[in-house]
Amino acid sequence: MKYIFCPKCGKKLIDKYSWDEGSIPYCPEDDIMYFDTPKPCIIVAVVKGDEILLLKQSYTFKDSKVLVSGYVTNGESVEDTVYREVKEETGITIDDVQYLGSEYLESKEILMLTFMARYVEGEITKSSEVEWVNWVCLNNAINEMNEDEIGKRIVRKVLKEMGFTEDGNI
Repeated sequence: MKYIFCPKCGKKLIDKYSWDEGSIPYCPEDDIMYFDTPKPCIIVAVVKGDEILLLKQSYTFKDSKVLVSGYVTNGESVEDTVYREVKEETGITIDDVQYLGSEYLESKEILMLTFMARYVEGEITKSSEVEWVNWVCLNNAINEMNEDEIGKRIVRKVLKEMGFTEDGNI
């Protein structure tokens, strides 16, 4: 998000030079620079044996299944967000959360922090924001994620982490 007005006092910001960052929106009244801030979001591949948890959320992609994802809330760590979002959207418990890297979705200014987690326990109970959720064979997941390019990249990382090739061989 590019700031135009100061969130504290409401005055129009001016550009101020900030060494290697270049020109940055600045409020002379409050003496604060406002750097562009992408929205942090987590996306997690939940794995149970040779299966992965996929969801259907038409507001995300009309004809594609996706991984669990959600925005980081002020005051929580990204790891806390992983546990919370999985519990909220599916009702299950996870553990062994592993960071896989990050992706940037420029169209929505979202910094996606990607994770893999292992299923621990619980029956799937989908939230109202989820149309469908179930376990899918890890080998077939990419075929069901036709619109979700970031999700497909994460599944490929998971396959590699688990020692599989994309065709399902070890």
